[in-house]
Amino acid sequence: MQAPGSERFEIVDDADRVIGTAWRHECHGNPALAHRTAHVVVRSGDGRVLLQKRSAAKDIQPGRWDTAVGGHLHLGESYEQAARREMAEEIGLDGALPLAWLFDTRIRNPIESEHVRVFGLTHDGPFVPQAAEIDELRFWTTTEIEQALGTAAFTPNLEVEIGELRQRGLL
Repeated sequence: MQAPGSERFEIVDDADRVIGTAWRHECHGNPALAHRTAHVVVRSGDGRVLLQKRSAAKDIQPGRWDTAVGGHLHLGESYEQAARREMAEEIGLDGALPLAWLFDTRIRNPIESEHVRVFGLTHDGPFVPQAAEIDELRFWTTTEIEQALGTAAFTPNLEVEIGELRQRGLL
């Protein structure tokens, strides 16, 4: 595992074209450096949504609930390749499982700017959470998610993603 901040990210323009690279620590804290991430929304067979509680040791949004799988793209990696890699690394699922593209979105906040491709997967587990990244994994009902919105339990990025899922009738 690389030391925090030692990763290089591709920097992209508004059309998602690579225009350069920057170190992770440069991107987090400078919203002008838009970079790419891939997320996987994992649902159980009965429709509940798997969320991860970010490790208390994370540099960004520690201890908050977030998308089940999410991570930055490595240099030269596609969104789908990153989603599959992160799925295996973060929750121990086979990267060959069928993924469905759900939507693309953009996250803009005072900390960072991300172009996000969101995929979906139905899986009931078992899961193996990556200890360095995740303090807890659990399935949430739609009602539980709705009740937690706006309470600071979720990362701001997850709140945006939930809004997109609701708008598209996926939650």
